[in-house]
Amino acid sequence: MLSDPQSITVNTVSKSLGSVSTGERMSSEYREADGEHTLLIQSSEGKRDRSVVRINHKKTATDPLSAENATVSAAVYMVFDRPKWGYTPAEIDYLVQALSDWATTANVTAVLAGES
Repeated sequence: MLSDPQSITVNTVSKSLGSVSTGERMSSEYREADGEHTLLIQSSEGKRDRSVVRINHKKTATDPLSAENATVSAAVYMVFDRPKWGYTPAEIDYLVQALSDWATTANVTAVLAGES
């Protein structure tokens, strides 16, 4: 299990997320005290090993059609999919760093606008 609490930085603001559950099947959930941010970490083993790291965010926003406030949410996550053998953690980290470096503001904005 990772250390408790976990820390993430959102728009230059550090967020502390405390452990709220540890699953039997290699999973943990960390949540900010106000529930705005959640970090989920899950792993599974099979023919291929897979790990998912996910940040969920929720907020209240005004619906532009009805002008009523509603809770909305968004999630961003990474999936690490790998064979049982043949890759070291360092080699997977090279791919993670490559994706992180590619995910510039310009590239993310383009993708969110529907470019591919």
